[in-house]
Amino acid sequence: MTDAVERTADGRHIVVDGRRWRATDPEIPDPLRIELVRELMAARRAVGDASGEAGPTAAARARVHDAKIALGERGHPWWEPPDPEAQRRRTAAAIRTLLRARDDGKTICPSDAARIVASPHWRESMDTVRSVGVELAAADEIEIT
Repeated sequence: MTDAVERTADGRHIVVDGRRWRATDPEIPDPLRIELVRELMAARRAVGDASGEAGPTAAARARVHDAKIALGERGHPWWEPPDPEAQRRRTAAAIRTLLRARDDGKTICPSDAARIVASPHWRESMDTVRSVGVELAAADEIEIT
């Protein structure tokens, strides 16, 4: 399959109608990238379906934001050396996005989040992923089983 999207020479941005947009982190494994993009599209549809109602619109926009951060399209640039706090924010966004993307009652493996934020050296980020997971559980955002 050929990539029909125009990219800048450095590959860090795509060009759409003359505007540059940050490209998805190319290190994200394809199955996880597909899952994140699917959730991003569902979240964008949810923004439209909210019909401008404040609560549902804000929740849907938060979903879009999480997915964009998880994909590396927002937040700390994926091509720059990692910033520990930015990695924690991206990890939290990846965990939330993966959980939303999967059917109710389904789980994620912490290594999935690590592969999103730190491929190909994801094993080195497992302590951070676990720590962020504990923080999200303490805030009642996720349940750890």
